[in-house]
Amino acid sequence: MAKTLTGIVTSDAANKTIAVTVTSRETHPIYGKQYTVSRKYAAHDENNEAKIGDKVIIAESRPFSKTKAFKLESIVEKSRGSIELKEEAA
Repeated sequence: MAKTLTGIVTSDAANKTIAVTVTSRETHPIYGKQYTVSRKYAAHDENNEAKIGDKVIIAESRPFSKTKAFKLESIVEKSRGSIELKEEAA
């Protein structure tokens, strides 16, 4: 069974490639304090269907390139659009 990870798409600029950020909570071995760890993975997206902000599942696969060894399994949740700040009226 291939290893699967769930994360948020942070970049879809490259053709057939997405950058996925996976966050996890870890506990410090000595102090016992919990902290968040973010890791970025490059994943293969054959049809360019994932967009920035989508929650996706990626699965381990054969290496597609030097840095890309995961492929897009499915899109769990589509992004609800970006938030843009309005400029203050002078």
